Amino acid sequence: MNNSAQWIERADRHIARTYGRYPLVAARGKGCRLWDVDGKSYLDFLAGVAVNNLGHCHPKVVKALQEQAAQLLHVSNYFHIPAQIELAEILCRHSFGDRVFFCNSGAEANEAAMKLVRKYSREAHGENRFEVITALASFHGRTIGTIAATGQDKVRVGFEPVVPGFKYVPFGDIHALRAAISPNTCAVMLEPVQGEGGVNLPPAGYLQAVRELCDEKGLLLVFDEVQVGCGRTGSLFAYEQEGVEPDIMTLAKALAGGPPIGAMIYREKFVDSLGPGTHGSTFGGNPLMTAAGIAAMTTLLEDGVLDNCRAMGAYLAERLAEFKKRYAFVVEVRGRGLIYGMELSIEGGDIVKQCLERGLLLNCTMGKILRFLPPLIVTREEIDEALDILDGVLREI
Repeated sequence: MNNSAQWIERADRHIARTYGRYPLVAARGKGCRLWDVDGKSYLDFLAGVAVNNLGHCHPKVVKALQEQAAQLLHVSNYFHIPAQIELAEILCRHSFGDRVFFCNSGAEANEAAMKLVRKYSREAHGENRFEVITALASFHGRTIGTIAATGQDKVRVGFEPVVPGFKYVPFGDIHALRAAISPNTCAVMLEPVQGEGGVNLPPAGYLQAVRELCDEKGLLLVFDEVQVGCGRTGSLFAYEQEGVEPDIMTLAKALAGGPPIGAMIYREKFVDSLGPGTHGSTFGGNPLMTAAGIAAMTTLLEDGVLDNCRAMGAYLAERLAEFKKRYAFVVEVRGRGLIYGMELSIEGGDIVKQCLERGLLLNCTMGKILRFLPPLIVTREEIDEALDILDGVLREI
């Protein structure tokens, strides 16, 4: 069996270099732990970038995959799929929505949302309603359409000309949003909590004000909950904590507890805008992924996972606040549930590498923000272990 160095050498010969990969070759995972091919154990506070909300290989998700794989792996969406129907019912029952379009990723879900807002607005208001306003520092995907929606210049470099029809305003600034609206605007698309942008929380009352502004101007409101949905912020969906509902919401990442899936949830009034032939996905909502989705969502809702997320999130916040007092280069700690960012006045990339060497998996986003995304089943002892490792690294700076 190959060791890590041998696997990495083989990867360097054939795998696309689209990621800045760390020298870890993953072999297996269980709960909040990951092991590499050399047998080294890591405490995983990245969770597949908010995918493994139930930890690695949750037994209920594994069982659902095994049982479904023995019955039916794939069938065309020209036919009805029981697991797809059941998962759609769960999502609608526990959200504002009435309908679900299934796909395979967050970027695909956001593409579907952008198509829907344009088509509905054209039909309802005329052909000039096509523009979508998003936020600076937002992240909505890597496709040619979603990089245009993303409020970060760096994701568009080299891929110009960018798809037209997008404007960007500062996240949290309702006055800037109002000023950006034009006769061409059809929708506003926001992450209720910005993940890739640095774990940025909305100011109190901001999302309510956005909802009111959209209603005033006849605009659609889209919430991208790809990263912060499915329990990550302590409620099933992040919008629930803001007292506001969107017209459309996108999900992916943790929706199936690990396997790839995406979804767009929307209200009944949009149903005629997405008729046969207007959109589709060969693998979207296939039996295998939706069976996993049923298991994952049921576990989130029935097994006390959200309660644990809130309790452990409060403890993580308490422990991280100690770092701000202890280290002058810690600028701010912010977050909700079990998504937290620690903003530094120094670069964070090397800190992440040193934590990895000592058995802790973290992430650095926007250059100087350490991001904590542990599984929602994390324990107090695991949080202490992780932060002891981080403390050891920070003491040496």
